Amino acid sequence: MTAPDRPRPDDEHADLWLTPAELVSWMSAVRLITRLPRALDAQLQRDADLSMVEYMAMAMLSEAPDRTLRMSTLAEVVNSSLSRLSHLVKRLGKRGYVRREPDPQDGRFTNAVLLPEGMAKLESAAPGHAANVRHLVVDNLSAERLRRLGQDAERILQRVDPPVR
Repeated sequence: MTAPDRPRPDDEHADLWLTPAELVSWMSAVRLITRLPRALDAQLQRDADLSMVEYMAMAMLSEAPDRTLRMSTLAEVVNSSLSRLSHLVKRLGKRGYVRREPDPQDGRFTNAVLLPEGMAKLESAAPGHAANVRHLVVDNLSAERLRRLGQDAERILQRVDPPVR
């Protein structure tokens, strides 16, 4: 990320290299985006026998009308490929948490439906997950810094996933 030495004046990529201060900030961000998900996942695995992506999929279904979403929509909101989500929903189905069914509006699509057992599992896992999020993130920041973190994350996400036009 940084040039091995100072960029030479004739280095056509000199404007791309990170400054030492930028590199320090970037490396902190890298550690955050790699370690925070592992810490959240570890707590959910230990306390609720759920992975973070399983928890997120069930949480997204819990907020959807009739606790139902098209698989393609669910894959998008949990940042998963449709194939990977299909395996995940199959695992959750074996545990009695989710079922798949044809979309009654358009049979070419498949819906994921959160079952009562899945809702109960989510409700039992949520307090521990929320406490962990509070401990790891929320309580470490003032209300203003947390608000700015959310805004900054959204700004970056706009570049990562630009809105479809």
